[in-house]
Amino acid sequence: MLATPSRSALLDALAWQVEVGATDAISDHPLDRYALPDRAPWLPAQATPTAPAGRQAPAREAAPPLPPAPPAPPAPNVDAVAEAEAAAGAAQTLEDLRAAMEAFPHCPLRQGARQLVFADGRPGSRAMIVGEAPGREEDEKGLPFVGRAGRLLDAMFAPVGLSRTAPDPERALYITNILPWRPPQNRDPKPDEIAMMKPFLARHVELAQPDLLIAMGNISCQALLGRRGITRLRGTWTEALGLPCLPMFHPAYLLRNPAAKREAWADVLEVAARLESP
Repeated sequence: MLATPSRSALLDALAWQVEVGATDAISDHPLDRYALPDRAPWLPAQATPTAPAGRQAPAREAAPPLPPAPPAPPAPNVDAVAEAEAAAGAAQTLEDLRAAMEAFPHCPLRQGARQLVFADGRPGSRAMIVGEAPGREEDEKGLPFVGRAGRLLDAMFAPVGLSRTAPDPERALYITNILPWRPPQNRDPKPDEIAMMKPFLARHVELAQPDLLIAMGNISCQALLGRRGITRLRGTWTEALGLPCLPMFHPAYLLRNPAAKREAWADVLEVAARLESP
């Protein structure tokens, strides 16, 4: 007979699951468990069991109300990218853009996420950081970079006087992500998900009006530059969406590879020097 795990062993196993990102029992597609059949699927329609003679069948309880139906996935003839471009282009303010993203029905990631993660920091900041996608803590709080990686991000820029909470736009950071919804189990975003959300990112940059962009990680480089290979790309200025752009290691990568913090610090100094230059 197998021994019953102790309470502490069960808690340790749960903590390990959370640490590796397996925090939600969800899939890429919603499953309506309230939609139960009227009869057992293995019985023919004419053989539906009835109450024995002389006994009254118990009244069947009313089924609980169904939850609101999630947005349907895009139909084959719907151009999700074109609709994203139209919705993003119509936004005249950041508030309009957030509302347009909330209403956009074609990205299936929204079906499994708790909420949209839009941005954090001060709009109008000279430096705008573009991350990849929300994680568990970001999905819970509705803000980008608030988990362990976010705390490291804040610690990286604090020594050069840059912060998402700074009131001065010269010293402030504005932060967003390529995707506003958390992918299941923190998987990498798919190319079609990046393509349909990129028009919103482009409009986000136009409305926030930064002087430069920081592409955090491979997914951000793929979306902004059309290239991957952050080890080769980092530390070299390029251009994205008409602005100077510096690729940098994602803080989550630095947590797994502390030796790379040396290069990351050099990139932080490069951003600070660029902001100090006329």
